[in-house]
Amino acid sequence: MHNSPWAWVPSLYFAEGLPYVIVNVLSVTLFKRLGMPNAELALYTSLLYLPWVVKPLWSPAVDVLRTKRWWILSMQALLAAALLFLALSVPSRCYALMLTLFWLTAFASATHDIAADGFYMLALDAHAQSLFVGIRSTFYRISTVFGQGVLVVMAGVLETRLGNIPRAWEMTLLGCSVLLFVFFVWHRLSLPAPEAAVARATGNAALKDIGRSVVSFFRKPGVGVAMLFLLLFRLPEALSVKMLTPFLLDPPEAGGLGLSTADSGLVYGTVGVIALTAGGILGGLAAARFGLRQCLWPMALSLALPCSVYLYMALCQPASLWVVYLCVAADQLGYGFGFTAYMLYMIYFSDGEFKTSHYALCTAFMALSMMLPGMVAGYLQEKLGYTGFFSLVMVLCLATVAVTFMIKVNPEYGKKNPR
Repeated sequence: MHNSPWAWVPSLYFAEGLPYVIVNVLSVTLFKRLGMPNAELALYTSLLYLPWVVKPLWSPAVDVLRTKRWWILSMQALLAAALLFLALSVPSRCYALMLTLFWLTAFASATHDIAADGFYMLALDAHAQSLFVGIRSTFYRISTVFGQGVLVVMAGVLETRLGNIPRAWEMTLLGCSVLLFVFFVWHRLSLPAPEAAVARATGNAALKDIGRSVVSFFRKPGVGVAMLFLLLFRLPEALSVKMLTPFLLDPPEAGGLGLSTADSGLVYGTVGVIALTAGGILGGLAAARFGLRQCLWPMALSLALPCSVYLYMALCQPASLWVVYLCVAADQLGYGFGFTAYMLYMIYFSDGEFKTSHYALCTAFMALSMMLPGMVAGYLQEKLGYTGFFSLVMVLCLATVAVTFMIKVNPEYGKKNPR
């Protein structure tokens, strides 16, 4: 059983995505429900991306010390403990303490990402990576939907039943801690050991390999264009994502849709899941059949253009929840399909001797691409209103188009039977 990628790829990437979404998405809803203003909320929660930006500082150590399997299991155990303490801190309403614990969770999550992504590339060959990139993307994004869907609905129901917002969120985060512990136990049983016969570097040899892995990344051909692509491909999403939850929750007189906590979660946790799953799987299948180069433009456009649904909702403020469902479904379908290209390009560019640390460097640029726009998103929304803000997001879709023009990919990469 452990030899089948189906036994561990879905669960590993759900476990990778869950703490990420708790830190970077669920925190937005939590602090919004505790009364933090949009500008402060966007700034503080965007700074939580920092561990993913600076993780290349320690990713080479994950590459050359111990095994990826050891790091995965250790970080999952640490995440379960960190989320337990975070849950217990919520009733205090102490933002400084909560943010500190979110940071601890973030650093453990970023380290887990390094190990999990490296493990994926070691355990699967190139074609299997292309085939399963849609599966891993789907389950990673399902964990995002679970975080902003199921968990938010759970918290919203508990808010109503208990009449106590901090207590409701404490119980929700306790559930997350238990779930991470379950993943830890499962992966002890299901993960293969592709590095069992690999000698691990120690002492001076390890330090030398760390230095070589970093230097070699910045000597890769086309590294400048690759970094620009990683920073700008998702710019429309990076600016809008921090404001989507406030947009759903804010009352109509403030330009929002006025949904309840539970309803805002249901929007992403039902139709969104189905659309996202379909988009991610279709993206993986398309990349495996046609190759990344041929799929690049359809995926880029499907990622950028569906952002228009939020501008439509800001302009029309639809009263029907079903209209909101359909709009979010369109966005999630396009995102699931389009994000496949981004993930596969990172794998493509990272290939080589130090693929784990090089992939970590790529994801650091990805995190930076989300952090910097997110830091100013709340300020821009307060100045422009939701209609002006989402209009700006649509203009920035031009950045996605521009960087897609610039990159070069082997036309045969990812195909099952390259010529």
